[in-house]
Amino acid sequence: MRFITKQIHAYLDYPVALALLILPFLLDLGHSNPVAFYLSITVGAAALFLTIITNHQTGVLKFIPYQVHLMVDFAVAIVFILAPFIFSFEGLDAYFYWINGAAVLMVVSLHKPETQNSSFSVSI
Repeated sequence: MRFITKQIHAYLDYPVALALLILPFLLDLGHSNPVAFYLSITVGAAALFLTIITNHQTGVLKFIPYQVHLMVDFAVAIVFILAPFIFSFEGLDAYFYWINGAAVLMVVSLHKPETQNSSFSVSI
């Protein structure tokens, strides 16, 4: 049951990037390890840039194919899920990354592949 279209994903990208930039300040991340604070900000800035250069509805430069964007999102999800173990995040720092990693993994997993129009027509 894949229902997240390219268009839905495109409109989710900007708020998610902004949340990754703002939430470390609001949640006061980084108590268990300062990396918890800076990783979110770094990924948020990269996500914002990636969204701007992705070839989808909200992309500005439309340089990167959407499939590459999905692969980067998948890699980010894996990094977010593993980061608490690698960097010894605890408490809110760990939950922040596990929840975000799971959410991104879910969005990528529920991506609805685009269908190719198989009808053929000729205009004269």
